Amino acid sequence: MEDTVSHSSVDSALDEFVLVNAEPRLHIAGNGGFGELEQKLSELLSDDFNNPNSVLSGPPVRMSILSTGTEKSVATCLENGTKTEDVVIADSDAKKDLEKETPVVETKNSFNNMNVDAKISDEAKAQNLILPDGMTSSQIDLGCDCTIFTGVTYLGSAAVNAPRSEAEINRNMAVFNDQSKMAIPVVLSVPNHSEGIVYLIDPNTDMEISRYPILRILFCARGPADTSEHRCFAFTSSHGESAESAIFQCHLFRCDGQEVNVAKILFSFAAAFQHVPKSPSVASESSVIGDHSFNFSVALEFKEVDAKGNFVACPKDKNVFKLRCNVEKKICIVVTQSNQSRELKIERCFGLLISPGRNVKDSDMHLIDMVSMGVGSDQRSYVISANWDPTDPSTKILNTETPKDTRVFLTVAVDLVVEGIQEPVRFLVETRAKIFPTSERFWYFTTRPHIEQFILKLKEVSCEDINLSASKNQMPQYEVVSIESRTELERKKNFSLSFPTMASSTPSDRGSPTEGEAEESDGDEPLQSGSGVVSKDVMDENLLDSWRDVMGRWHQNLKQRPKQVQSLARKGIPEALRGEVWQLLAGCTDDADMLDAYRILIAKDSPAEPVIMRDINRIFPANDYFRESGGLGQDALFKISKAYSVYDEEINYCQGVSFLAASLLLHMPEEQAFCVLVKIMFEYGLRDLFKQNFEGLHLKFYQLERLMQEHLPDLFDHFMDLGLEAHMYASQWFLTLFTAKFPLFMVFHILDLFLSDGIDTIFIIALALLKTSRKDLLALDFEGVLKYFRVQLPKKYRAEDASKELLQLAISLKVSSKRLKKFEKDYVALKEAQLQQEDPVDRLQRENKRLLEANMRLEQENDDLAHELVTSKITLRRDLDESEDRCDVLNKELLQTKAQLLDTEDEMKRLELESQQLKEVCRRELDRAEAESVRNQAITLDYKQICSQLSERLEKQQVAHKEELVRMKSLLENCDSCSKLVAPDGRLKTIGVEHLTSNIDPNLLEKESVIRELELELAQTKLALVEAECKNQDLVHQLNSAIVELQTSKSTWFQKTLTSIKEATAKSKDNNNKEGREMSRKDSFN
Repeated sequence: MEDTVSHSSVDSALDEFVLVNAEPRLHIAGNGGFGELEQKLSELLSDDFNNPNSVLSGPPVRMSILSTGTEKSVATCLENGTKTEDVVIADSDAKKDLEKETPVVETKNSFNNMNVDAKISDEAKAQNLILPDGMTSSQIDLGCDCTIFTGVTYLGSAAVNAPRSEAEINRNMAVFNDQSKMAIPVVLSVPNHSEGIVYLIDPNTDMEISRYPILRILFCARGPADTSEHRCFAFTSSHGESAESAIFQCHLFRCDGQEVNVAKILFSFAAAFQHVPKSPSVASESSVIGDHSFNFSVALEFKEVDAKGNFVACPKDKNVFKLRCNVEKKICIVVTQSNQSRELKIERCFGLLISPGRNVKDSDMHLIDMVSMGVGSDQRSYVISANWDPTDPSTKILNTETPKDTRVFLTVAVDLVVEGIQEPVRFLVETRAKIFPTSERFWYFTTRPHIEQFILKLKEVSCEDINLSASKNQMPQYEVVSIESRTELERKKNFSLSFPTMASSTPSDRGSPTEGEAEESDGDEPLQSGSGVVSKDVMDENLLDSWRDVMGRWHQNLKQRPKQVQSLARKGIPEALRGEVWQLLAGCTDDADMLDAYRILIAKDSPAEPVIMRDINRIFPANDYFRESGGLGQDALFKISKAYSVYDEEINYCQGVSFLAASLLLHMPEEQAFCVLVKIMFEYGLRDLFKQNFEGLHLKFYQLERLMQEHLPDLFDHFMDLGLEAHMYASQWFLTLFTAKFPLFMVFHILDLFLSDGIDTIFIIALALLKTSRKDLLALDFEGVLKYFRVQLPKKYRAEDASKELLQLAISLKVSSKRLKKFEKDYVALKEAQLQQEDPVDRLQRENKRLLEANMRLEQENDDLAHELVTSKITLRRDLDESEDRCDVLNKELLQTKAQLLDTEDEMKRLELESQQLKEVCRRELDRAEAESVRNQAITLDYKQICSQLSERLEKQQVAHKEELVRMKSLLENCDSCSKLVAPDGRLKTIGVEHLTSNIDPNLLEKESVIRELELELAQTKLALVEAECKNQDLVHQLNSAIVELQTSKSTWFQKTLTSIKEATAKSKDNNNKEGREMSRKDSFN
């Protein structure tokens, strides 16, 4: 492992610890950054080596300059030959990129090897690196390598809410540096690795003041360079047993000595978190006691925020998590140790990391923010949860929608601090995920977590001085030997089995290993069921075109199988079409009744459920779909097996059926797989092999032996000599259709032939297997033959080419149905002969036993039916009572509804009557208003005519008056006596007018007054006309409004409307009467 820490992690002040290459790192915040710290430290170290009185002038020093591609060593022997110090620093001049190459400092100064009575010189004490006079390692039990700093003043501590806030630490630093009255001088001891302890020691009494474990220090900062706190530094630590009860304190210090520099102290802290005690250093002082193995189970679960703001578990499909883009997520991990005699206690989680891909490097992992950690409610598990922001650029791949039929791998790492183990333990969990859009909705899924089993191998060691707590509590100490997951172990184990050659990805290019190679690589271990990779590539385009034509004609007439199907099936059905073709061959493409029956069957209980659960882990353990315990594949297989055990009560459950169901599940959903399974069992005759104490299976064995006697007589004689019967090696062939041991590509091709040609396919496949292995079997004894059938025979066909050759040989073999019928008759005759030769007592006892078993079975069925009948009666009675109660309630509601209906009808009739009356009233009022309007219009016309006549008379009188006036003026002008009264402008003079008035004609004066009165009456008449027109318009508007209201409301408000109309009509009549009286008065006046 490299001892490196990223530059960004050192400069950051607000991040948590990071773990790079399984080693803890501390982030140090310092004004000026890590480059300034490195530069100052390089200058100080350079001065120290050049100065004979420097702080490093004690023991000999070897400096290693780490540069890119070079290494230099400088040995400087100073004074006494005490223990050597190794100082490893980064040569900044040799590095071209400080962002990529980071310095590492290791300082080892073992005080445990110092003489108790040794005295430390004043000169060394003045350099502020070693202990004062008289102080020995026995007085300060440091327990590890460390660096000592004197001339340090402890200013005090303060509680903080944000332990990683540099601003808050600087604020406390300024206050304590100016106002602290409790400052005390101390000796500061900083350990050189992450499991050490920081000690504060009283320089006068040599007693320990306080201690702070490195693992509890969260943050370290220095004072700003341009302030009075530039010689101050501080670190924050946590106090408490759990994250919920933790209290964070900030401890502040000031460097008063001239030679003590803040950069040295901060770099010592950085070195402490960069170094983890390596196993060689422990082994030098330790003796191995023994090896131990511990089993851990790690459950991984992803949660996403839903519409209500709550975190809900992400669904899984075939061991693949379904995640959404741009949705905040939470990662939950539960670590549980299996039941063992010795339990390892998990102290805390050191970090939770995530990265896209698998087999990722430690440097590619990305730290995420932990939310909580602690012991679970069962007191056996340890639960960690962390928030993950998928929009982080580092995990962009895991936030990008994946294309169709693709998945992405992701790796989650959890680092745990375990009691008794010197290094943090990292569990790497690899899983797959499919990324969907944000608005995606999932319907059918499981939310079970992904569970990975780990084997932690430890080596117990005995160490004299590992640490102080170990010496007191006598706790056993361990070294990590290895951490392996069961998935990785199975992958390594099956690598050579599943992939015999990796030269090409094309199945046809994979060679078949020789028997010697297979034995060397596999030994005596049998081939696991479900092994082998089936390629979906079709190399023969003509074959694909032929299937396309056949499928088109087949879908047009599902009842008739095309003739080409049998020949095409013998060549092998393309993997992409197998699921559909198998359903067509079995004749269950549109069996809605069976689909509905399956949904009912899975809800029922089966007495075989415990047996099914026991066998479920043995079905196709080499296949990823069925490998996970409790996964989606095992759930579907369990439901199909249970449904069939309920559906076929006579056969109930047999493990061979589960292998066949698992093969079907790899090509179709569980409902369709159940339908095909029922068809195979009932219509293809496979069910007969399980009936009547496997009597049908023994018939098949007899037929197989007779076929061997005809086709392979030497092998048949060899088996007879060995006493080897067919049931000893061919039971799985018939009961599982070769699905239990052989590779999947061979199994699927055999099922192609079986569904196309029928159950007699088993015989030709069995003969082909025996024929290809004839020479090997003839050379083996009884045990060797059984081992060959169990181990070597399935391994011979791990290569797809070998299996194709076998199946072509099987197709070429001819087994006529007539011969099988003859063998069946011979078997029946043989059984009858055996029965006749058998002792009648034994025969009757066997028959009695069979009948007793049948009787017990029938009684059990009768009890079940009786129980079901009673249960059904109780259920029906309860349902009947509920229905009667419901009927009574509905009858009451019906009566109430009828009463409400009658009331509503009466109300409706009343409203209709009122509406008709209202319409009639409105109609009468409308007619009256129209007649009134006509009359008013006639009056208005008369008024207009009278006004026009008056206007004409007025104009005529005005004209006559003007003419008369002109005549009188001319008379006055002609008269000598009267001409004096006329002014030159035609006006009469006012002087002496009074005496002339008596001489004016009285008729003339009367006419003038009449003219004035007529003009006044004319103006009044015009005004009355205008008012009448306005009132007429108001009446028309009120009438229209009343009609609209009556038509819309149809309520009792029509009375008010009628009243308003009547009032308006009365007012109109009054106005008209007044106008009529005025007009009559005017007429009489005229």
